[in-house]
Formats: sequence, C-alpha cells, structure tokens
Amino acid sequence: MDVYKRKSNLKLVLLLLGIAIGISTLLYTNHLATKMASEEKYKARLWAEAIARKARLVRYTKELFTKLAADERKKVNIYAQSTKFVLTINDNEMLTFFNEIVTTNNDIPAILVDEKGNMLGARNIEIPPVKTFLELPKKMIAEFSSYAPILVDYKINKNYIYYKDSNLFTKLKQTLSDLVETFISEVVVNTASAPVILTDEKMNVIDYGNIDSLKMTDSKAVMAMIREMQGAHEPIVADLGEGVFRYIYYDDSQTLKQLRIFPFIQLGIFAAFLLIAYFAFNNARVAEQNLVWVGMAKETAHQLGTPISALSGWVELLRDLDGMKGNEQLLDEFDSDIQRLSLVADRFSKIGSVPQLSPQSVSETLERNVAYMRKRASEKARFLVFCPKDLSIKINNQLFDWVLENLLKNALDAMDGEGEIDLEVSSDSSHVHIDVTDTGKGVPKNKFVTIFEPGYSTKRRGWGLGLSLTKRIVEEYHNGKIVLRRSEIGKGTTFRISLPKV
Repeated sequence: MDVYKRKSNLKLVLLLLGIAIGISTLLYTNHLATKMASEEKYKARLWAEAIARKARLVRYTKELFTKLAADERKKVNIYAQSTKFVLTINDNEMLTFFNEIVTTNNDIPAILVDEKGNMLGARNIEIPPVKTFLELPKKMIAEFSSYAPILVDYKINKNYIYYKDSNLFTKLKQTLSDLVETFISEVVVNTASAPVILTDEKMNVIDYGNIDSLKMTDSKAVMAMIREMQGAHEPIVADLGEGVFRYIYYDDSQTLKQLRIFPFIQLGIFAAFLLIAYFAFNNARVAEQNLVWVGMAKETAHQLGTPISALSGWVELLRDLDGMKGNEQLLDEFDSDIQRLSLVADRFSKIGSVPQLSPQSVSETLERNVAYMRKRASEKARFLVFCPKDLSIKINNQLFDWVLENLLKNALDAMDGEGEIDLEVSSDSSHVHIDVTDTGKGVPKNKFVTIFEPGYSTKRRGWGLGLSLTKRIVEEYHNGKIVLRRSEIGKGTTFRISLPKV
C-alpha cells in the first residue's frame, strides 16, 4: 500500500470518527435541549391554563356582582314600596309588617327626598355636620347619583329614594378590581418568561411583558409582533364577563428559542474547530515539507559541486594529453554533460531562495527545451510546437527549463518513447497558457488530486518528486498555475501552465 493510499484511509477513518463523535454529541445535546424545551412548554402551558382559569374566575365574580347589584336594587325597591305603605295603610298588623321591612335595611345607604328636594329621611348613612338641614339633599344626591332614584308615588305627592352600594358590596367590588389587576399582572409578569401582549377586542394594547419597551413604541412593529405571536400560538381569550374580552398573545421564551438552536450552534463550533485544526496541522505539515525540500535541495547542490569541479578538471587535463588528439568531439560531449550537471546543481541551489526573473520569448524557451529532449528521445517520439512568436513571459531560465524538462520526460515515459507530444500556446488579456499534451497511458481520475503531491509516481524506481517540484517552481517562484487539464486512460494527458503575460 502506497503512502497516499494509507494517508487517504487514515483521513477517512478520522473523518468517520469525527462524524460519529459529532453526531453522538449532537444527538445527546439535542435530547437535552428537547427535554428542557418540553419543560419550558409545560411551564408555558400551565401558565396559559392558569390565566384562562383566572379569567373564568373574574367572569364568574363579575356575574355574581351583577346578581348582587340586582338583588340590592330589589331590596331598595321593596324598601321604597314599604315606605309608601307605612304612610298609607291603616291595618296595624300590616303596618307592623311593612315597618319591619323598612327597619331591616341595615346595609344599603339610602335617603328619602320629596319632589322639592327636601330630605324626609335616611337609612345607614352618617349625617354630615351642616348649618341647616336643608343643605343635606344637594350634597347627598350628588354622592348618591350612581344609580337612578326610585320613585315613591303617593298620588298626592311624589318622593324619591336615592341609594348607593352597601358597604359590603363596595368592598366586594374593590376585591373584584384587585382580582382584575392581579389577572393583568399575572399575564404580564409570567413565570414562563414568555413575551406577552394583552389587548382588548379592538387590538388596542393594554399591557405587555418581557418585551423591550422601545419595540412597543412603533405601532406597525407591534402589529407585526402580534401576528408573529398569533402564528406561533393561538391567543388565550379571557372572558371577563359583561361582554368584556381580553386577548393574550404570547411567544416562546428567549431561553426556549436558544435551546432549539443550541445543538446547531454546537455543531457549527465543532465543525469550525475541526476546520481550524485541519488547516493548522496542514500548514505545519507543509512548512515541515518546505524545510525538508530546501534542505535536501541545497545539500544536493553542495554534494554535486565537488565532483562536478573535479570532472571539469579531468576534461581539461585530457584535452592536453597527446593521446586524445582527434577525440575533441568526444571531450566536447563530456564537457556538455558536465555543464548539464552544473545546471542541475544550480537549479537545486536556487530552491528556497528568491530567483531572478526576466522577460523571455515563449517560443524560444519551448524550442530550446524541445531541441534538448529531441536528442535524448527515441526517433519514434514526435515533438510539435504551436506558439505565436510575439509572446513573452517573466521566468528564471534555469528553473523554468526544469519545469518543461520534467513535463517532457514524464510524457515520454507515459508513451514508452513512442507517440506524439504537442506544446500549444494560447493567451488571454493577462496570462499565457502552455498546454503540454501526450498520447500516453493517461492518469486515473482517482489520482488527479494526489498527482502533484511529493511521493506520487507511476515508476517503480521513481521518487515522485518531479511534478511536486514542477508545481512548486511554477506557483511559488513564477506566480503561475499548473493543472492537470485533461486525461483519459489509453488516450493521453494534458498539463496546462498559466503564467502572467509580460
């Protein structure tokens, strides 16, 4: 198993493990959030039921008070009729009966006034201090004006009975008022911490709770909030009796909303952590690889320097020997290969340092490298160059020649020395594109990603450094881009180099 397959399998295992951890964590936290959300909903439902019951209690209490008020009105009517009969009846037993009715009114404050406004009598009230008795009716009639007076018609003259609520009934009404206030308070300040708006039948806001007061200043925003609440929950209708209804609109509490999105926030944080960790480790790995590359390249250049210098000296020594006369061509070839070794050493020495770039003709650069490879290739390998003459790019000749040499060597190896290699150049407004196409074996699709990684090679004895070095030289030293543009098994491969146009 090669190193990239092992790395891919390890990545897959780690990915599956991370997904398993993430899913299990998400499920558990979602379970907790759902449980807490259920408790919040239960609390909100209890609050809503309590409010509904309190509303029913207010309604029943109002109905009871209405009945009590009617009963008091009846009492006053009976009191009025009894007063009339006391003054007109002659039967002693009947007189005693009606007199008892009149005297048994011990709780309803009432005054008897004639048609001229003179007070004839009073029950269950304290007479305020006045200078004349005649001043009393004006003050008392004003105080007793809550209800319409009851007429006591004697045919000869007419009297009126003014009355007001009894002390007991007044206290009960205060209790009802307190009950309504408590109802509103419990709606607004709820234990479920739910945002709530209390309105009347015409959608006028009576009160609100757990809502920013600034939001309640804009009527349009308030109506939008009410519609949103109505969409989330059916409003609670509170029947307060006597045709008075209140509508309670409410939403989920902020805590409940946060609980619902908490698992997804946690998943996002977990994913962000994994991405950060991945990029951190990847950058550390790349930095370590760079150090290894630079160190190995410079050490290679250093190690090659000594034997290359020695070989150059030996060639010059051989030229001076009498026995080598007539073998100058052979010595020239030796010297040419030594120069090539010097060029290779120079290339390695430039790895890790900033190379000097200069404008170069694209066609001349391609023709020079093709001519070099043509001499070392089989006669069955054909090289074709399609390039405009007027295109230029900024390159370092030694390094860029290395790029083309690697691509052409790989193409020859892929074709087993037999086939066609095309170098086609095109350009756009900003870049020059060089396509190197062979008719070789092609690259499997599952290798498209790893083909530029160090260690990838289709050869048994290859180190898999050629394309990795090529990518580094093009992208890091020439601000360009190299991609595997096309490849089909048995049909060939196309690499594209894109460099900034001069």
